[in-house]
Amino acid sequence: MDCMVFGMIPILCPQNFARNDRVAFMVRPSSTRRRSLPKNLRYPRQAKLPPDLGVNQFLNKTSNDASEPEFPEEEEKYTEDGDIVWESDEIEAIQSLFQGRIPQKPGSLNRQRPLPLPLPYKVRPSRLPSPKKNAVKIGPMSKQVYKNPNALVGLAREIRSLAADKDVGIVLNKRVHFLRKGSLSMTIRELGHMGLPERALQTFCWAQKQPQLYPDDRILSSTVEVLARNHELKLPFNLDKFTSSASRGVIEAMVRGFIKGGSLHLAWKLVSVAKDNQRKLDPSLYAKLIVEFGKNPDKHMVVMTLLEELGEREDLSLSQQDCTAIMKVCIRLGKFEVVESVYDWFRQSGHDPTVVIYTTLIHSRYSEKRYREALAVVWEMEASNCLFDFPAYRVVIKLFVALNDLARAARYFSKLKEAGFTPTYDVYRDLIRIYMVSGRLAKCREICKEVEMGGLKLDQETMSHLLQLEREKRFGI
Repeated sequence: MDCMVFGMIPILCPQNFARNDRVAFMVRPSSTRRRSLPKNLRYPRQAKLPPDLGVNQFLNKTSNDASEPEFPEEEEKYTEDGDIVWESDEIEAIQSLFQGRIPQKPGSLNRQRPLPLPLPYKVRPSRLPSPKKNAVKIGPMSKQVYKNPNALVGLAREIRSLAADKDVGIVLNKRVHFLRKGSLSMTIRELGHMGLPERALQTFCWAQKQPQLYPDDRILSSTVEVLARNHELKLPFNLDKFTSSASRGVIEAMVRGFIKGGSLHLAWKLVSVAKDNQRKLDPSLYAKLIVEFGKNPDKHMVVMTLLEELGEREDLSLSQQDCTAIMKVCIRLGKFEVVESVYDWFRQSGHDPTVVIYTTLIHSRYSEKRYREALAVVWEMEASNCLFDFPAYRVVIKLFVALNDLARAARYFSKLKEAGFTPTYDVYRDLIRIYMVSGRLAKCREICKEVEMGGLKLDQETMSHLLQLEREKRFGI
């Protein structure tokens, strides 16, 4: 008989016992039952390190599993009652599962890991600005207040709201840390627009006491302009000394203030003294003086003097608005050669004529009765695809009426209405006259009905000419 041992209990087996036969074994239960641990606690977990990028991990793996090192199993410790003894690291790891992140073991924490690959939808061209995800909203009073127009105008409004016996320093002392040189120039100009020259002067006096704000010609120029416009500035007795010592910006600000305030004689006097002292001022000031003096028929000689001084300037620089204003004054004075000179200078300076320049030139040649030369300007406008406005249509219709060109006058009248403009009385009157000259009484009646529908009324001269034309048509004269 063979003997088998199972669980420290010998069992006798007969010799003829086959290996494939079933045998039921009875095992006596142990008095002390041992609890089996889960697999994750049986072997303590180790921190994972990233793979070495310089080594090919696939080549390191071999097909022989027997060559892999076998780690000996650590023996578990138990108490006298049979419970497992937990180590401090294991207890800390289990507690961290319920608290948050597992604490790292001490060691080198600054590991060099490869950078992540850029995602296509996050890659933006270098030319486009990146979107601001966390944009910080800047309040009305911040470090950018010294160049924020809304904040500077708001300072003027706060100063305006002060009581008459309060000083501007109550408002400005709160903002002194945000102001820079030139900041208060806009505030002073705004106070001038509000009609508060006294507050503007108080603001300038406050700025003089601040070393980081003064001296500054921009604040001084704004204050001088506001005071001159409101007739609160007195000219110094010795203008020669003033123009020789003052800066160009201050002199120009004073001239602008006198022009806006209507003190043209003071502005002209200051410009003359500056010219005598070889001080060149901005040409736009001459243009403004020409426009203002051109409104007075008694000041035509002053206008001609200003035009001569402006023509002598080698560094002449005028805007399109200045050129148009000078051309209109010269048309009123009958100086048509000056109009042609200004137009030629404007073209030679590299500027492209606008519809206003073209219209002014056509009106000048029409007033000089140079109709053919004015018609050449109209064709130039058409060739340059210049968009006509209402004054352009009106002066062109007048030109064709003067040329007795009924077809073109009627065509441009139709274009005027197609462009959405409403004809004025002088346009209607010019069309009625050219139709009367052509003897087209039906068209005259049509235009008269349109005039009445527009709420206008023909003058007595035009009505008498129409009655005479009807009488001639009736009697066949």
